[in-house]
Amino acid sequence: MRNPMRSLAIIGAAIALLAGGAARAADVDPAIATIQTLDTALLDIMKNADDLGVKGRYRKMEPVVKQTFDLPVMTRFAVGTKWNDFTDVERQGLVDAFTRLTVASYAHNFSGYDGEHFDINPTVQTRNLDKIVQTKLIRTKDKPVALNYRMRLGDGTWKVIDIYYGSISQLTLRRNDLTATAMTGGAKALTKNMNNQADKLLK
Repeated sequence: MRNPMRSLAIIGAAIALLAGGAARAADVDPAIATIQTLDTALLDIMKNADDLGVKGRYRKMEPVVKQTFDLPVMTRFAVGTKWNDFTDVERQGLVDAFTRLTVASYAHNFSGYDGEHFDINPTVQTRNLDKIVQTKLIRTKDKPVALNYRMRLGDGTWKVIDIYYGSISQLTLRRNDLTATAMTGGAKALTKNMNNQADKLLK
């Protein structure tokens, strides 16, 4: 016959373990949770890269990028001061093109899998109102790649507003590339520029 006290002890221990797991999940910084969502999607397209193809990887990443990135904020910074001169329709066209280019970059660059995984630093840094989530792409044959994300709270959700490869801001590089076009060609030329870049990445 089973000892009822022992059974109760086992049940109690199981409940304690479940409660501990829930507490640890609740302790995860919401900015880290956003990056976990992104990393999970990236690993998925890497592992299924050949079956998906570049356009399949694009379709898989598009909703994730829209969920985890503050694309309007990033577009506004990348365009520069000319942003204020554009109409709402022109701005939306620029956000759409910037989004497409961002997703296409992921679809193009994360095109295979060789045992890689992501390592997220559990300690989140603060920078004024923003947070910095530090991660590494761990590779089996090469040195790890530092991918650090600057996050900002908007509409109750922490979203990416910049990515640093080491200390280099990718959004600043994008701004350097786009600002001249915005100044000389306006919104139409800039939208075309970004869409052309995306087309090349998706070939």
